[in-house]
Amino acid sequence: MTGRIVIDLFTTLDGVAQAPGGPEEDTSGGFRFGGWQAPVSDGIVGEAVREGMADMDALLLGRRTYDIFAGYWPHHTEGRHGDIGRLLDRIPKYVASRGAPRLDWRGSVQLGPDLRVEIETLRERHENVHVIGSIDFAHALLDAQLYDELKLWVYPIVLGQGKKVFPDGAAPANLRLVAPPLTSGTGAVLLRYAPAGVPATGEM
Repeated sequence: MTGRIVIDLFTTLDGVAQAPGGPEEDTSGGFRFGGWQAPVSDGIVGEAVREGMADMDALLLGRRTYDIFAGYWPHHTEGRHGDIGRLLDRIPKYVASRGAPRLDWRGSVQLGPDLRVEIETLRERHENVHVIGSIDFAHALLDAQLYDELKLWVYPIVLGQGKKVFPDGAAPANLRLVAPPLTSGTGAVLLRYAPAGVPATGEM
């Protein structure tokens, strides 16, 4: 059975997915809203995220997100989020980087330069590979349709700046809804899509 590549992103109504988790997560481009997700998250989101990670057997990250995760999760394997920390610490971690990153977190491996070949290898090796955050890297996967499911948590926030899920110049694509939307108490909506080819045109 071929494994799946699942992209997990948190985004605003205007499509911004930059630095949802904290003020210093990604300040590139003068972004000043880091941590925008925290005030509008709730237990429904947390439970759904945990459920979505239950069958994850590998993690695929961009360099910036890997550095953040590697600096945090190995030291948080107990307590409130200890179950997530233990899971991430246990499974293999694959890192997409053009440079030579330090991969001190156990089980970490850098991907080779041919992304399509590397993704096919991961599909052969694992059942459920998740890409969490890593918006710059996610753009490459989305443009090439090298994924099986895109999970978007859309929050009722408009920021007006920041890196978007689908920026100007993104590859045209159709997506297909694969599950009913889930709504949190704060108005965030989980939308789950699969790639569905390229757009056609016509007249209304």
